[in-house]
Amino acid sequence: LYDKSSQYKVTLFGTVKLPKISFHPPFLMLMPVPLDVETEGVFTIIPEDYVRPSQIRVELPELVLADGAKTCPFSVQFPEGQDIVLSSDGRNHGFICRVSFRSSEPMSYLGDIVFIDEE
Repeated sequence: LYDKSSQYKVTLFGTVKLPKISFHPPFLMLMPVPLDVETEGVFTIIPEDYVRPSQIRVELPELVLADGAKTCPFSVQFPEGQDIVLSSDGRNHGFICRVSFRSSEPMSYLGDIVFIDEE
């Protein structure tokens, strides 16, 4: 006969891995160039622990010139696309990012370009 008063306890353990991205190399230094000449750097974005497709967005800094005007001398391109794609074995593949800088005004910048995923 089935005893309705019997209780069973099940204990579950698990680890939640939050998706993250890393960069190789971890920082980028663009070479000084004459005014109105473009300089660029290339790095790899490496997604880790993504369980579903996502897409990377970029927030570029807006810089203030000496006369108070605002400018964004940076541009970002993803030659292979900016989608985080899962392979059949569940691994995430890295992809290339190209950052370029061009300015008609003398300037330097030390700071962050922000990369955001859908998570």
